[in-house]
Amino acid sequence: MGIIALTAALPRLRPEACNDPSNCSNQPTKWQLGVLFSGLGLLAIGAGGIRPCNIAFGTDQFDTSTKKGKAQLETFFNWWYFSFTVALVIALTGVVYIQTNISWGIGFVIPTACLALSITTFLIGQHSYICAKPEGSVFADIVKVVVAACKKRKVKPGAEITFYVGPSDDGSSTTLVRDKHRLRFVDKASVVTNPNELNEDGKAKYKWRLCTMQQVKNIKCVTAILPVWVTGIACFMLTDQQNIYGILQAMQMDKTFGPHKFQVPAGWMNLVSMITLAIWISLYECVIIPIVKRITGRKKRLTMKQRIEIGIIMGITCMIVAAFQEKKRRASALKNGSFVSPVSILMLLPQFALAGLTEAFSAVALMEFLTVRMPERMRAVAGAIFFLSSSIASYICTLLINVIDAVTRKEGKSWLGDKDLNKNRLENYFFIIAGIQFANLLYFRFFASRFATENKKGHKRFFL
Repeated sequence: MGIIALTAALPRLRPEACNDPSNCSNQPTKWQLGVLFSGLGLLAIGAGGIRPCNIAFGTDQFDTSTKKGKAQLETFFNWWYFSFTVALVIALTGVVYIQTNISWGIGFVIPTACLALSITTFLIGQHSYICAKPEGSVFADIVKVVVAACKKRKVKPGAEITFYVGPSDDGSSTTLVRDKHRLRFVDKASVVTNPNELNEDGKAKYKWRLCTMQQVKNIKCVTAILPVWVTGIACFMLTDQQNIYGILQAMQMDKTFGPHKFQVPAGWMNLVSMITLAIWISLYECVIIPIVKRITGRKKRLTMKQRIEIGIIMGITCMIVAAFQEKKRRASALKNGSFVSPVSILMLLPQFALAGLTEAFSAVALMEFLTVRMPERMRAVAGAIFFLSSSIASYICTLLINVIDAVTRKEGKSWLGDKDLNKNRLENYFFIIAGIQFANLLYFRFFASRFATENKKGHKRFFL
């Protein structure tokens, strides 16, 4: 952020300003681009380190072996997403206003100073944190399990099979377990087929041939979250549409508001989703849960399965509402023969609010699911997977748009091919997204939801 702030503050780090922006030939030099790209690269690396790890580090501070710790952890996810959203609202209003109306340099210095303050605050409290010790690469363990299982693929269930548990936490002893239950493929990686696989201390001689049961459990955790993770990708596809086509809709609508004809920036419509999300989380944590506790005597919360299903239903409703609003906007613009429709931008409030509720229910529940269902040493991986789902959703949407444009193109026109939405059929695209969300609901309801629940004994379900 410091480098990016310098590119805005120091004239030498950027090309000369153009007197005529419509006919500008001033281009940045290679070293100027190098400075800018180095700042953007460091920013991406920093975000990749902070975003997944601050969720994992936060969850490490709670003792989930107690009821109080579990309740606090559930609350943590909602308040984390709340603070994340509030920060975005401030950035998209106050900071963007300063950047565009006062100074780009000051606009970049503000988030730079905020990051410096956050680092300082974090270091001040370092002695009070619970810090889990690093235990090696999770991905390396996954590869080891797959390799070991392939090497022992011919092992069949017998009367008694000995599994290698591994050294105890203090490293003083090694445990072997005999089990008669069904032998699954990856379980073979922890089967002791020959006593020579263990050394004199009872530890595995070759880690690429004999793995611990915990290593096997880790790969089962990863495979068990995949069905629900796919559901999350489909949910993020909806929010991606609002960030793109929702704003384009707003740009071609009457953006004046109130008796003084205040001009509402089209980009501010995303604030509706964020504010709706923040309001719902505040009401849920501060009003609804306390009221339910007073009535029932217990602190009841919606389950992860219920929240994901509600989020998907909200998403379906959002796309249907958006489709009908687009039909109304487009028809009004064509009737008036104008690029901008006389329909007020306020008509988009319901679809943006529903998009915010979709994120409040499904995204928060998905983040909690990924983090809670992973072993403690894999929580950082869970955070990375959560943000990866949003990225994959964006790529899928891009591919879907290209496919729809190619399939529907006739005589140079298609549903999504023109910069003018009045010449497109955007409502049909919204109906397609609604159909995808409905299919996602059926997929989650009848298949993936079984992996978002626990059995009666409280154990997590795994497969493979």
